[in-house]
Amino acid sequence: MPRRTVPVLDIEGEASGEVELPEVFETPFRPDIIKRAVIALQSHRFQPQGRDPMAGKRTTAPDHNWQTGHGMARIPRIRGGRRGAFIPGTVGGRAAFPPTSEKKIKKRINRKERRLAILSGIAATADKGIVSRRGHIVEPVKALPLVVEDDIQELQRTGEVREFLMKIGVWPDILRASKKKIRAGKGKMRGRRVKRGKGPLLVVAEDLGISKAGGNLPGVDVVEVKNLNAELLAPGAQPGRLIIWTRSAISRLDEYFRGRRR
Repeated sequence: MPRRTVPVLDIEGEASGEVELPEVFETPFRPDIIKRAVIALQSHRFQPQGRDPMAGKRTTAPDHNWQTGHGMARIPRIRGGRRGAFIPGTVGGRAAFPPTSEKKIKKRINRKERRLAILSGIAATADKGIVSRRGHIVEPVKALPLVVEDDIQELQRTGEVREFLMKIGVWPDILRASKKKIRAGKGKMRGRRVKRGKGPLLVVAEDLGISKAGGNLPGVDVVEVKNLNAELLAPGAQPGRLIIWTRSAISRLDEYFRGRRR
């Protein structure tokens, strides 16, 4: 069965040829495996937390436990007073089941499942329905996956990258990703006040300056094809990111993700 072909765009946004899609794009869509792989990656960034084992216990109360006959609850009370202490439910008392630093918070995933998540995430980026459901603006894009010539890897200035993205029709999606939203609730007090969108992902075979130039644009990420992972393909465990592939990067997909063990 012949494989599907897509046009290759040059730096001016014009078709300069065609490329045959590798076997990776025929992988079945598995959002459940993608979500597991993304959560496993995110869990490796969690910071362990715990409590001081003596928190709430530095008091004279345990040695002065009132017994019956006082008309009040038989809880530990501080020496020389009536105030309860030490036990959970008292002011300044210990926590009943506090977090412990020994808790295992890193989630792991099998090597084959991780590879399947990457393959499935790549295949999802070629489906316009999945990409649009994720929120990307894909109407101006002629075809997915979006493949361009290798010349863009040598772009050194952000203005040049901006002009290129306008010509291939993905600039409206970058404008969408540039909008900021103030997070609701107490999350805004915990170091994540602003929510920002994710724009296109630019996948190259070799970084010759494009990462520094393209990384200045809001929501745009640049990565070499050998460093692809499930979180880049599906930020927030939502598959279907808009991806711009270079011709050489898309030709190496089978080599990196089907031809060798990872």
